[in-house]
Amino acid sequence: MFELDVRSRRPIYEQLTDKIKELILYGILRSDEQLPSVRTLSAQLTVNPNTIQKAYRELEREGYIYSRPGKGSFVSPAQQGTNAAKKAEVREELLRLMAEAVYLGFTEVEIGELFKQASEKKGEEDQP
Repeated sequence: MFELDVRSRRPIYEQLTDKIKELILYGILRSDEQLPSVRTLSAQLTVNPNTIQKAYRELEREGYIYSRPGKGSFVSPAQQGTNAAKKAEVREELLRLMAEAVYLGFTEVEIGELFKQASEKKGEEDQP
């Protein structure tokens, strides 16, 4: 479920955070679903438990997960206010990336094709 690139320059906790966000956004991890415990995931990935804990703290701070003392960490239900704030953040990031893409010579058709690919990927993962 989780694959990390130990050779990457990106910190492991960031890779893990991004992977969990992706699984949540694509609906693979559903609302109120329990995440693996820090110890379990640490053993599975052979990563220091503090690294897993840091990723979980970051996800909780961003509203993707919540923790229940003695029970573990769970995927947060999607909240409209949170989604609106997240959409605004993603919109800004997309504008920045699209400006860079235009600068590098991407055409409107190429950018549209990328959007289509992302939509198709999302559609495939929504199917049972």
